[in-house]
Order: sequence, then structure tokens, then C-alpha cells
Amino acid sequence: MTREPALLDRPRSPAPPSPLDWLTLGDAFEAACLLRCTPPPTAARPSAAPPAHAPGVVEFNREDAAQRMRQLLARLDIPVTHEVAVGGLRRRYELHRLWVPREHQGAYTRMLDAGWRQGRRELLGGPLPGASPARRRLVTRLAAAAWRSALLAAGRHVRRHILGVRLTDRELAAVLIRSAAVLDVPARLRPGTGCFLVSVADGPDRARILSSAALEPARAAAPARGAALTSARGAVAVPARRPAC
Repeated sequence: MTREPALLDRPRSPAPPSPLDWLTLGDAFEAACLLRCTPPPTAARPSAAPPAHAPGVVEFNREDAAQRMRQLLARLDIPVTHEVAVGGLRRRYELHRLWVPREHQGAYTRMLDAGWRQGRRELLGGPLPGASPARRRLVTRLAAAAWRSALLAAGRHVRRHILGVRLTDRELAAVLIRSAAVLDVPARLRPGTGCFLVSVADGPDRARILSSAALEPARAAAPARGAALTSARGAVAVPARRPAC
């Protein structure tokens, strides 16, 4: 007579990952937002670099965005290599490419995925009634991080009457609208050709966004294990043009 399978014999689904602590969440969420601001890596790169389609590769056309990403990944204990390519003919520009070594790409992907999911949930859900002051500060920090990432890495759309950013990621656009509301600033979303324009009005609204998204003072931290940096110095970087909406 065959034995009926007991409940303990059934395969168990893997346990969900543990939530990130709040300090780690802020860094992982901001790094995930920076990644979502960037287009896919281009193919033309030095032969010593990994393939452009490899995971753990991200490109920025502004050095301050690349340096911010390096700082965040160093805090998360994820090593990264930073390479700089100079292009253009009459208008020279620098393209900053960051890639994570193969043996750390799994941790990199899991950390940024967890940071994005948890940070997005905290922001879009909003602080519940009776939430602690610490949790409310966390949501405000996440809102500032989202706008800081967009202002550093997305396509800026600055006019006399607005401060705007162009994004191709619909979810990040929704996060920015919500983040502006958390910072007590009304924002507008306007679909364009192949992208979304999120903007705030000039004046006090613009000043509040810029003040909230200002970079914190740089910390003198040692680079992450295995990190390397190769860059061209002595020239002013001109950001590469992004396609207009």
C-alpha cells in the first residue's frame, strides 16, 4: 500500500528575500534609479572590455553621475570598474562606462532589484497613518534620491518656466511624480515621442527639488575591493546629446 504524500513532502517555494535595512535601501534604490535613467550600453568599446550586452554594465554621459554610482556601489560592497571613452569630432565628449566583475554580478543584480522593489513600494504606498517619524524620513529620503538620480543621469529639459527630465522608463516617471508630491511639490507628466517628460514649475518648486536632491558631502571612503579607474583628465567633459522627445 502506497503512502499518501504528507504536507512536509511537498516542495516548498523559496522564501522571499529579507527586506533591506533602511540605510542600505536608500543606496540600493538610488543606484537602481540611476540605472533606469540610462540607455542600453553601446557596442563600440575597447576589446578588453566585456561585451556590451553583458549584465552589470551601465554607461553615463556625465562624470558626476558615474561617480555617484561608484560611490553608491562602494557603500553596497560591490566592486566596479570605471572606464572613460572620448568621442566626437568638433564637439568632444566623454562616455563613462561602469561594469561589475562577473563574480559580483549576481549580488549587484539582486541588490538593485531588491532596492527598486522595496523603495518603489515605500514611495507609492506612502507612509501609513501613524507611521513613525523614522519611516516618514525614509520616504522623504527615497523621494530625494529618485530626483537626484534623474537630475544626474536623465535627459534634462530646462526652460525658463520649468525644470524637467526626460525618461524612457514609465515606472520611474511615476516614481518621480510621487516623489515630488512627497517633497510637497506638484509635478506634471507629459508623454512624448518615445519618452516621458516630468517637470516642475520654476520658482519655489524648482528650488525645493534642487535643494532636496542636492548631493550629500563627499565621504573619504576607500574604494570597493577590486575597483579600478581609468580616465582621461585635463579636458572639460561635454555631455553627449540625448534624443529629444
